[in-house]
Amino acid sequence: MALVTALAADDRFQAFTPEHYVLLGIFAVGCVLAALWGRSHRATDRELAARRGFAVVVAVVAVAEQAYQLTPGDFDLGTSLPLALCDLATLSAVVALWTRGPRSAAFTYYVGLTLTTQGVITPSLGQSFPDPRYLGFWALHFLVVWAAVYLTWGLGLRPTWRLYRFTVAVTASWALVVYLFNVAAATNYGYLNAKPRSASLLDLMGPWPVYVVVEIAVVAVGWALLLTLPWYVVRRR
Repeated sequence: MALVTALAADDRFQAFTPEHYVLLGIFAVGCVLAALWGRSHRATDRELAARRGFAVVVAVVAVAEQAYQLTPGDFDLGTSLPLALCDLATLSAVVALWTRGPRSAAFTYYVGLTLTTQGVITPSLGQSFPDPRYLGFWALHFLVVWAAVYLTWGLGLRPTWRLYRFTVAVTASWALVVYLFNVAAATNYGYLNAKPRSASLLDLMGPWPVYVVVEIAVVAVGWALLLTLPWYVVRRR
């Protein structure tokens, strides 16, 4: 039994290793390129094709990953359903890229630059390369954040206080619905009912349910002060 446990632990992705640092490097370079790429065709005849092409890429990767997780050999009630907030951000990224809608773009911006980025920095991933879940995890996390950067700094879709309130309301509604599902199905989507097994920022926020309340407060304040207020100040000036 000890040997099986050790092998399972070795199979999990290990954060802050050379492999992880390489992935973080790719992630950072991709953010810069996404902003520059968006600026290169903002408000030109090429924007529509580029933006919708990006949407198709994100959608194809998301559908492929979801289809794999729903296969009988991989399905797990606790991990296979698209109920995480990052899954909702993936959907909003596709909608924002396809429509240039401000609400979907704002949701992608707020969630992508905070919670999805947290998943990149402190990943909770039970698979290693080249498992399809491993590939899907990194591809979708990267693409969602790159989409947020592309829409905001590339195409110039800026957040506002109204869009901030919309995103907070949607996130709160998601948390309530998913928490109730977790209770009914004995799952832990969004880590609303228990902390992840790997190290994360939630470890600094106390036990359950204290860390859930603290996380919501930190996210709401962070979105306001760090991701909304600077744009408001720039517009006022």
